[in-house]
Amino acid sequence: MRLFLAVDAGGTKTDYLLADETRELARVRGGTIKRMRTDAETAAGNLDAALSELAAKTGISMQSVSRTCVGTAGDGIPLVVDWLRAAMSARVAGDLLLLGDVEIALDAAFPGASGVLVLAGTGSNVAGRMRDGTLTFAGGWGPVLADQGSGHKIGVECLRAIFMAKDEGRSTALKEAVLGLWQLASLDALVEFANCPPSPDFSQLTGVTLRCAEQGDAVAMEVLRREGESLGHLAKLVMRRIQMESGIVPPLAFAGSIMEKIAPVREALIAAVREEYPTVRVLDGVVDPLAGALWRARGSAV
Repeated sequence: MRLFLAVDAGGTKTDYLLADETRELARVRGGTIKRMRTDAETAAGNLDAALSELAAKTGISMQSVSRTCVGTAGDGIPLVVDWLRAAMSARVAGDLLLLGDVEIALDAAFPGASGVLVLAGTGSNVAGRMRDGTLTFAGGWGPVLADQGSGHKIGVECLRAIFMAKDEGRSTALKEAVLGLWQLASLDALVEFANCPPSPDFSQLTGVTLRCAEQGDAVAMEVLRREGESLGHLAKLVMRRIQMESGIVPPLAFAGSIMEKIAPVREALIAAVREEYPTVRVLDGVVDPLAGALWRARGSAV
């Protein structure tokens, strides 16, 4: 019986699934192995620890694996894919397939079928599959150029909203919440902390923003609504391409921690899409990207 390894390499964590032709054998979670997020030594250590845990749980050597599928953000960036290709090939036997993280999530939602997948976690991306199997994308250009609706972008926009509120003479609970989280004494200290290298992890502010919004803070709600609408705009771009090619309105699915946990972003996204596509079918919950990577690894891809 052949063995397959599925890997979802995110910006802050990496999930692994070992399976045979019919069953899941074990799952583990480790630190990031994405080279844009960490150095080579740390990534290698995270990878070794996770693979060792998989082997310990199953009693199966990674040299018995027939095929591995890795989904990662930045799949078009040499620093990311070259390191992954070398690191995985040195540690795991069999064929290796490297795909984008949004692509494996799309496969989890709509294996072989047309649809649109919005992924938002530390970063964000939107992918769609045409009826003929062609893939089309929007966003996904990284934290400086895109990443609408992501944890990183929500954190940055949270900080910008604090200072815009100050300029406009508006009050917001975000100010004290952020100062408290980062243990800073003043806005001047926040300016220094946010702008000095290395940059802080802005995605830490996602939870703060959500809590303030849930407590009725209008500024926080505006941040989450705008980011959801920005993601909705990307989703509509992809949906229009698919509708133009096939004449149908594709269904919509979600993946990632923001889509799972930050309801105001998800709700604003859906509302923005339904302004143009009121009958769109939206899948409940979020998909499991590892299921898509496993589907690919088993060779079921179209």
